[in-house]
Amino acid sequence: MRTDEIRRELASIISAVKARIDLERRFGADTITLSRLKKVASVPSPALVVQTKPVEVPVAKKSMVEQNTSSNVGTNGCSPSDAQKTSGDQTPMSGKAQKIKLLEELKNELLTCHKCPLGKTRTNLVFGVGDPAARLMFAGEAPGRDEDMQGEPFVGRAGQLLTKIIEAIGMERSNVYIANVLKCRPPGNRNPMPDEIVLCMPYLIKQIEIIQPKVLCALGTFAAQTLLNTTAPVGTLRGKFHDYKGIPMMVTYHPAYLLRNPNDKVKVWDDMKKVRDFLNE
Repeated sequence: MRTDEIRRELASIISAVKARIDLERRFGADTITLSRLKKVASVPSPALVVQTKPVEVPVAKKSMVEQNTSSNVGTNGCSPSDAQKTSGDQTPMSGKAQKIKLLEELKNELLTCHKCPLGKTRTNLVFGVGDPAARLMFAGEAPGRDEDMQGEPFVGRAGQLLTKIIEAIGMERSNVYIANVLKCRPPGNRNPMPDEIVLCMPYLIKQIEIIQPKVLCALGTFAAQTLLNTTAPVGTLRGKFHDYKGIPMMVTYHPAYLLRNPNDKVKVWDDMKKVRDFLNE
């Protein structure tokens, strides 16, 4: 190999290593093992990443909050005037205040839910957390032990990684909304059962309808396949926007999966950059 070829090869390797170090830093890592560096050459070049066009969001559909202004019944039987006015029954509530009220009503409905056995074994209901007027919403799988104890989604190790991912695209955890398909922890952190998904999924759908995010991000197999009504694997679905009832939806790997497969952080970073760029348009 000639000297100029060796120089180009070394420059390429150094560039790949720098890219990997930058990626790990964005996701909160302060050390990188030698075994990971050996695989750094597999990081795809930006020139090889397939670019997908953002989904055009139709303006025609009304959100759940807007529908309540003309409907006779609210989320749990309340009249539309209840969701639109303050306690003084004089000043109309803001859009965000309406969303807060509707989410609170939905949460109260879930507190008494015992449609499946998980309602009896949970420590706390894990409803959802974040900004009701969020432009970005994450949908995960189900609460784990830490989430069940604290009553908040994504607070364990996977949740800490999700927070770093959110911060890596220039946002704060408090600026987004986070929820799960299931609102109660499956025993032993097992996978959700089909009947549990069928019974609990309508509540996640209602949360999406209330929040009406600009972008929805499905984390992992169960959220992605259920929302898109498909059996396709995450590896096939990720990397491009899908349409969920007029809302662009990005599918990516669950943070818990990344803890077991850290080399796939590169793919998630690619997905999240597309989400970031779409939100910044």
